[in-house]
Amino acid sequence: MFIKLLKEVGRGKRGARDLTYEEALEAAEWILNRKATDAQIAAFFIAQRIKMESVAELEAFVVAARKLAYRPAVQRGIDCTGPYDGRKKSYYASFATAFVLAAAGLPVTLHGSATLPPKRGITLHDMLIHLGIKVDELPQQHFIDTAKETGVLYVPAESWCPPLAELRTIREELDMRTILNTVEKLIDYSQSPYLVFGVFHNTVFNRMSELFQHLNYERALIVQGVEGSEDLFIDRPTRTFAVEGGQAKLDVIDPDLYGLETPVPEDIEWTVHEQLKVTEEVLQGAGHVAFANQVLLNSAVRLHMAGRVDSVEQGMYICEPIIANGDAWQLYTKWKQALLNKELKLEH
Repeated sequence: MFIKLLKEVGRGKRGARDLTYEEALEAAEWILNRKATDAQIAAFFIAQRIKMESVAELEAFVVAARKLAYRPAVQRGIDCTGPYDGRKKSYYASFATAFVLAAAGLPVTLHGSATLPPKRGITLHDMLIHLGIKVDELPQQHFIDTAKETGVLYVPAESWCPPLAELRTIREELDMRTILNTVEKLIDYSQSPYLVFGVFHNTVFNRMSELFQHLNYERALIVQGVEGSEDLFIDRPTRTFAVEGGQAKLDVIDPDLYGLETPVPEDIEWTVHEQLKVTEEVLQGAGHVAFANQVLLNSAVRLHMAGRVDSVEQGMYICEPIIANGDAWQLYTKWKQALLNKELKLEH
């Protein structure tokens, strides 16, 4: 049966057709449960890459992946979904932003894995391992307990959704973007009502906004951000789509409107060490003004998107002292130490 579905999407740019939702759900189950062969799965990924995935196909794969993932309703907060292929040329602002938001009372879910194609950049997973946290070995409950203590949940995606780990080898051998690059960001591990989602090309805005309405988020913000991430630019305006109540609205967020537009240093080599160094500097109120402003803007916009403040300006008014008085830094320290302490307990 899978061969029949493969042939439908593999007839070339002109001959291929989109699968129905039911057909795509069946294809997803064949792939995610590894009932299809590696060659068949790779062929399907390439065919979809050529054809481009429809909203129904994306929804079916997300639904199928969610069924196979561990998704505890840990906290009603915001899911920050950056690219799993990481960063190469930019600061990972979402990490520091998570602790500002949590200190402001908005729980945050972050998730990721070891780097993937096509970019193969630095990921949050890499950064946590560099901190000494053995994220691939800790039990799920340890992450949940830490989230309950701090409001920040990190999910090692390949542990919480095993099919992602099982399909890694095929994805690495293909060395190209597949449908899973979108699906893995939408598994919604903590069942969050709010979503901020990064895209690279503005051509996918309409497709993603339609998909999010099907996935029943209360509010979502699609961001054409730094390196295709959910992080707003700080040196120029960022195109976004705000999705709520079945409606999608284009919103260009200009840092200059809030007095935050700042040139970004161009001479930084973004290693794992440098990402963590800048993150900790920002959280201590001592970082470069560009990265400090980027975290402040992202925090304020996300707080507003989640309905916790009436405006971005009010969000800035709340978030700025959280950074300045050390609340965000203290929360980050508590979060990091909680995971490290749990690791020590695990070793004993």
